[in-house]
Amino acid sequence: MNPIKKIYCRTFQTGLKLALPFLPYRKPKILGSLKNIPETIRKHKCSRVLIITDEGILSLGLIRRLENRLAAEGIPYFIYSKTVANPTTSNVAEALELYHTNHCDALIGFGGGSSIDCAKAVGARVVKPKQSLAKMKGILKVHKRLPLLIAIPTTAGTGSETTLASVITDSVTRYKYAINDFPLIPRYAVLDPKVTLSLPPFLTATTGMDALTHAVEAYIGNSTTYATRKEALLAVKLIFENLESVYHDGSDLDKRRNMLHASFYAGCAFTKSYVGYVHAIAHSLGGEYNVPHGLANAVILPYILEAYGSSVHKKLYLLAVEAGIVSPETPCDQAASEFIRTIRAMNAHFGIGNSIPEIRKEDIPKLAHYADKEANPLYPVPVLMDAKELAKFYDMLLEEHHGSRRN
Repeated sequence: MNPIKKIYCRTFQTGLKLALPFLPYRKPKILGSLKNIPETIRKHKCSRVLIITDEGILSLGLIRRLENRLAAEGIPYFIYSKTVANPTTSNVAEALELYHTNHCDALIGFGGGSSIDCAKAVGARVVKPKQSLAKMKGILKVHKRLPLLIAIPTTAGTGSETTLASVITDSVTRYKYAINDFPLIPRYAVLDPKVTLSLPPFLTATTGMDALTHAVEAYIGNSTTYATRKEALLAVKLIFENLESVYHDGSDLDKRRNMLHASFYAGCAFTKSYVGYVHAIAHSLGGEYNVPHGLANAVILPYILEAYGSSVHKKLYLLAVEAGIVSPETPCDQAASEFIRTIRAMNAHFGIGNSIPEIRKEDIPKLAHYADKEANPLYPVPVLMDAKELAKFYDMLLEEHHGSRRN
């Protein structure tokens, strides 16, 4: 990256960090069960609810407990179930029409990050009916308080139930972008492990690695606070203590609950401290090829950590100690290498692999441009890189450079 752009990026990031204590961050209130939702809806004087989810959640019957609870309490509800893996502007438009047609006054995002992000974007369009989502792209462009928004994560990974971001893909151009503003933070997050019980092992793994990526990128960035470092460390500890077990035994409610809390803490950490180039690259792949976000993050993470070099060794040492990978006496550089090696080993063990087969070589310049545009100057990464430097990671991820495909 050229020196002038570097100065601009670091100045921008320093300004945001100095403003952190004065910004209206808040955490969602945690509800431990779906049972608490009707009372919460009534407390906010709402009467008609739009539930935003996806076909997979619907077909698995995961939403039935919520439906039964709302019906028993006499609360009318309507379901939009067409959300795709990387929610699109079309998804938002269809759900918004359903919201208005049925005179709803509350939103529930039920599912992974896609459904929750879609619900956030619908809320933004409800309060800003004359403004397109594209015009809200970036930071602090929503301004207005959303209708009651309750997030029910069915995966322990995205952290969307805690964040001020909604990531949307343009249905026409396939360009994926984030809308970031404080009103998008859900009022409530329902961390009910029972809704995660049917999550298959591979999705359990990729969403868990997604949460790990959130915690790691938040921790190694340049805009951390005491609170976000504490949350990121706790998330990493919980993930290393529980992910392997819950991958092999998805029926363990306690470990499922621990993973939901790990995702929540990681989400709280990166909401304030932001993420980095892992996410920028993953978003470009999700937008262009619909690569699942958690899977992309998991594959990309060790490549980026390695590229940051000695600038992150001390922080990776602290993460490795917290995770129980190394002892406190281990030299920093050795601990950092062991942390990266362990992530690669986890990816191999979970069948995630080390490549993204969907990447086409001719698309790399465009993808790198998208990643550069998203990350710079917003993300306070340890080492700054421009589009040309980011392009090399896509090349590393090409399947032709690796011996095997993902399972």
